[in-house]
Amino acid sequence: MPLYIFIIYILILLIVCIRIIINTTTPSKGLAYLLLVISFPVVGIIFYLSVGLNYRKKKLYQKKILIDEKAFPEINERKQLHSQKVLAKHKDTLGNFYPMLNLLKDKSFSSDNNTVQLYINGENKFPAIIDSLKAAKHHIHIEYYIYENDTIGNEIAELLIAKAQEGVKVRFIYDDLGSKNIRSNFVKKLQKAGVEAFPFYKINFIHFANRLNYRNHRKIIVIDGTTGFVGGINVSDKYINTSKNKLFWRDTHLKIVGTSVLNLQFTFLTDWNFCSKQNIAFSQDYFPIVKEEKKYGNDLVQIVASGPDSDHPNIMYSLVQTILLAKKELLITTPYFIPNSSFINAIKIAALSGVKVTLLVPGISDSFIVNVTSQSFYQELLEVGVKIYKYNKGFVHAKTLVCDQEIAVVGTANLDIRSFDLNFEINAITYDTIIAQQLSNQFYEDLQESIQLEIVKWNNRPVYVKFMEKVFRLFSSLM
Repeated sequence: MPLYIFIIYILILLIVCIRIIINTTTPSKGLAYLLLVISFPVVGIIFYLSVGLNYRKKKLYQKKILIDEKAFPEINERKQLHSQKVLAKHKDTLGNFYPMLNLLKDKSFSSDNNTVQLYINGENKFPAIIDSLKAAKHHIHIEYYIYENDTIGNEIAELLIAKAQEGVKVRFIYDDLGSKNIRSNFVKKLQKAGVEAFPFYKINFIHFANRLNYRNHRKIIVIDGTTGFVGGINVSDKYINTSKNKLFWRDTHLKIVGTSVLNLQFTFLTDWNFCSKQNIAFSQDYFPIVKEEKKYGNDLVQIVASGPDSDHPNIMYSLVQTILLAKKELLITTPYFIPNSSFINAIKIAALSGVKVTLLVPGISDSFIVNVTSQSFYQELLEVGVKIYKYNKGFVHAKTLVCDQEIAVVGTANLDIRSFDLNFEINAITYDTIIAQQLSNQFYEDLQESIQLEIVKWNNRPVYVKFMEKVFRLFSSLM
């Protein structure tokens, strides 16, 4: 290599290292990127410049924040006033869990005028969605990370087309990476039939890398402003467990009818205005529950959304707060477990404080690297008394948490750094003992299909496996 090329490379490497130090707020992530760019010449630098730059403060997200603030000042104000009333009303009844509502009172939306229904797996979720879509009168808003061009995807698509032709306004947001199989003819068919459809981020060659790093992982359906669905189940045949499917998919979803749908609607429309470049403002047509005094139910629900456009990692804060408020039991299910230090320490503190903590993770994983990286966290959890089970009936894709059989969290966020900081996510927290008990019962049913990790056997796993886990753990903050 000529000397001048070597000098240029060293200068570029030095500039990149300085940029990593200045722009990376998490020490572990900064060290991982430094290790990457130094250990892998050229390739490491290209990787960092492609997916490592923090675009949270870039114009792309500043534009979205500006759009959100201008479009919905009235609904933002009403959300906060309503949440404050609910907070005051339930201060005594919530007891130990009052700080949960108070934590994000200005960033989330809480309402006790809802009916919530729990759905286990796609074969139970999709019939409920189809029935609700058929009943739509004014609008259907649908937003998914993965939407497949398969049997269930086409069944729902035909229903969306039929409703659009009836005069129902249908809007559809899909993630351009997760739903790559519908990007061409499938979407064009919807658009031609009157369904408005946009990718959240259009992936193209120029912006390919950074837009891969920030995905819209939300799964939201809003029907007529009063019925909503949220959870972990994407639109795909693989989530429907039939004899045709080789792999059993275990997942969880919620149906919410009531005033908490207001925040699902708010989240959808702010995403819509950003990706469609439209300017749909506050309207009673889309937020009818604001003017109605109708009683939908007694379930208290808090909707928490977060993403690269958030001031804080709201979902992570809410989960950590839930863990730290637990007194008796925590039941946690996640397909991807690559936590940051705050989350792992919260679990350890809870376990050392006498809380019974049980973690359910995949025994069958869809990612070898993620699975090995997740395993690197197990030993320190086992050592403080956390029980860890590996689900072996199929692939567990649910993202749920049950606290003291009083609070249940169901949503789209995995327990990993990507969901906490990079992806657009949304969770529902239900302060309802019935839903919490149902989810708890399902959790223990899932344990019957799982194998518990024993600390002695775990410590005796092969040295090369331990070494591989340690190596992947070095890059955990980049996954």
